[in-house]
Amino acid sequence: MSLVKKFATVGGATLGSRIFGFARETLMAAALGTGPMADVFYAAFRFPNLFRRLFAEGAFNAAFVPLFAKEIEANGTDGAKRFSEEVFGVLFSVLLLITIVMELAMPLLVRFIIAPGFTNDPDKFDITVRMAAVMFPYLMCMSLTAMMSGMLNSLHHFFAAAIAPVFLNVVMIGALFYALYTGAEPLQTAWYLSWGVLVAGILQLVVVYLGVVHAGMSIGLRFPRFTPNVKRLLILAIPAAVTGGITQINQMIGQAIASSREGAIAALQYADRIYQLPLGVVGVAVGVVLLPELARALKAGNLREAGNLQNRSIEFVLFLTIPAAFALWILSDEIIRVLYERGAFHQENTAIVGSILAIYGIGLPAFVLIKALQPGFYAREDTRTPMRFSAVAVGVNCATALTLFPHLGAPGIAVAEATAGWISTVLLFSTLLRRGHLAWEWALARRAALLVVSAAVMGAAIMYLQHRWAPWLASDARLTTKISTLGLLILIAMTVYFATAFLIGGANLGMIRRNLNRKPAVKTDT
Repeated sequence: MSLVKKFATVGGATLGSRIFGFARETLMAAALGTGPMADVFYAAFRFPNLFRRLFAEGAFNAAFVPLFAKEIEANGTDGAKRFSEEVFGVLFSVLLLITIVMELAMPLLVRFIIAPGFTNDPDKFDITVRMAAVMFPYLMCMSLTAMMSGMLNSLHHFFAAAIAPVFLNVVMIGALFYALYTGAEPLQTAWYLSWGVLVAGILQLVVVYLGVVHAGMSIGLRFPRFTPNVKRLLILAIPAAVTGGITQINQMIGQAIASSREGAIAALQYADRIYQLPLGVVGVAVGVVLLPELARALKAGNLREAGNLQNRSIEFVLFLTIPAAFALWILSDEIIRVLYERGAFHQENTAIVGSILAIYGIGLPAFVLIKALQPGFYAREDTRTPMRFSAVAVGVNCATALTLFPHLGAPGIAVAEATAGWISTVLLFSTLLRRGHLAWEWALARRAALLVVSAAVMGAAIMYLQHRWAPWLASDARLTTKISTLGLLILIAMTVYFATAFLIGGANLGMIRRNLNRKPAVKTDT
């Protein structure tokens, strides 16, 4: 299967999850707006989500996948199964211990880490503690899910792992529909959502387990033992966990700072959901597919193939995210107005969330490029270098957010996150280039510049139509009118971008053919 077809498999499933996510956030905005219960729920949910990224997705996509791929190459399915069971036994035990400790320490965690600004409101603080305690076991479910997803990706079974997140959105949408149907108060709605998160975690674990069984590999629970393979995994996983969760770490820092101003946490979350669509469809797909592909190519000694994989992934990312960044910057208010502005979500909320989304748009190419660059280190079992770069990015994010938040509010936190993302991208790219793990292609650089020009032409077309069609996109226009106008505007923008890109040479059929019909390179000696 070609690289782009694999991206499409993962990206398509992720797109389905993100569409359900939009539906969820639209219902959330209608039910809770940017009020105190929205802040409480998102603050409580962010913590297990952070640990999911730290101990699950980051660690296992970075450390487990290359080692699992090596076991398959060296010892076949039996060796990979034995390695998986060793890891599962240790992981289950460690997660159980972490969950117990965190549940007991939740009041301190909320007070000093999750939402320090809530300590001045005893009711808000107490509800956040209790909701975080209900949702924290989601970490255990999702960490085990991430491990099995890594197995599926390494076995080239991408769909089950990619579709599993849909269940979180489906369960939460069901909870929101029930709350709106019964006229539940905001507090009751938040509780429905909290229990829904836990139920969804269990469902996702069941889905990927069935996927692993379908792929011909079962996992038995072994007594935890620190075998050489497990020790090697931990050495790789600890720095990878920090690196893989860099975005969540930055968002947690932003949340802690934003908790001192009512509505700021919810505003950041609503904007985050929008830019997560291209980030998830493109970035997650590239990261999930590229890592096992690179690991296999390097294990087989195909250095030219590894370099080609890396550059084609960058090419794919730039082709799709540059226009998305321009569109998010220009159409931020219109997008927020169509998706959220109803019920408890007012015009004033649109202005704030729209400004945050525009800033996230600037950072979008960087956030996605990180997903395409980090596998270049992880596939070579180097997780420390990206961790050091993550530490720099976190420091920059924290300092910038603390400086800008008092003056700009929530948009200042978005500026900090975007800045940190671009710094990480530059550090990752320059280091791969300096080490010779990334081959510089002048043709790729030229195409990237032409893609920026194409996106600028598209942006000019958007602004012209945006002005002409302003009455149909205004707050007082009918919802169906706003949806159809925005949809037509986006369709025209895509047409202008792709036509311009192919016309001036930013993209060509050869580029598409390279990605669709990728051939393994001849083995190159190390």
